[in-house]
Parts: sequence; C-alpha cells; structure tokens
Amino acid sequence: MKKWIPLVMSIGFLSVALGQRADSAKGQAAAMPPASKAHLLSKDELDKLFTEPQKLLLIDVRRPDEVSSVGGFPVYLSIQISELEQDLKWIPKDRTIVTVSNHAGRAAKAADLLAAKGFKVAGAAGAQTYEKDGGKWVTRIPVPPKSPASTAGN
Repeated sequence: MKKWIPLVMSIGFLSVALGQRADSAKGQAAAMPPASKAHLLSKDELDKLFTEPQKLLLIDVRRPDEVSSVGGFPVYLSIQISELEQDLKWIPKDRTIVTVSNHAGRAAKAADLLAAKGFKVAGAAGAQTYEKDGGKWVTRIPVPPKSPASTAGN
C-alpha cells in the first residue's frame, strides 16, 4: 500500500497543476485583443447589401481552386490575401467593400487591412457560412476535365 501513496499524491498534484495552467490560459485568452476588428456579416446583412449592387464590391481573397471547388458569388474581384496590399491601386474607393473567404477568417484580415488603408468596408463574409445559413447567391463553378490531348505533352 505504501508504494501507491506517493503515486496517488503525484497524480493529485499533477491534476491540480494542470487545472491551474488551464485556468491561467483561459485568463490570458480573455485578455488578448480580438484577432480582427472587422464586422462578420450575417446572411441577412449581406443580402441587404446585395440590394444595391452598384454600391458594392465583393473581394474574394481565396485561391481560384477554392472558389471553383467550394463555390463563390457570381460577381467579385479576386485578389488573394497575399497580394492584397500590392493591388490596392485597383480597388475603387467609392464602393462599399465586403471581403469574402470560406468562413470569413482570411476575409476579416483583408477587411482590417482595407479599412486601415482608408477603404469603406462593410465587413467580412464566409461563402460557406452564407450558403449554410440559407444564402442562395453562392454558385459552384465546374472545373472542366482535362482532355487527353491537353495532357499528352506533359
């Protein structure tokens, strides 16, 4: 029996220590600033913005293969997030901008960058989130199969 007492005490100490570490991590996470200042647009908010398309610009920051496989909005400006800052000169400042990615994570970062550069940003949206919430503007673009002739030289 004596052999088990130190082991039980060690396990008890370890669980208390791990519990304190978890509580400390929760406190630190609560004290950290949010990852983005961008407003995450709901389906209804995005639908309302779609009612005035002449005032709106969607910037999709995903890779082209993501747009073709996951889906996207029918009309958008495609600028991958890694190229956004270099391409600011192509973005009109007279439109309300919505940035788009799959679930709005990259879109929120892009929205923050654009807002910091003086653009009028309504917020960030996720194409998959929008569709999951019942949005009907999302379309999938079929990727044509490679023909045997186009792959023969490779």
